[in-house]
Amino acid sequence: MANKLEITLKKSLIGRNPNQRKNIEALGLHKIGQTVVHDDTPTIRGMIKKTHFMLDVKEI
Repeated sequence: MANKLEITLKKSLIGRNPNQRKNIEALGLHKIGQTVVHDDTPTIRGMIKKTHFMLDVKEI
């Protein structure tokens, strides 16, 4: 069974680099405090790595 990641947006997108905004939106996050669950894949890990300072990530 594939591991899952619970990703929560903890900081605002205001004033952020457009590429960071696109990454966050591609993860499915729109509002501060919103949480989504994704499979633990290299693609998702790369997106998290680019915006790690705005996210809380937990392994499920």
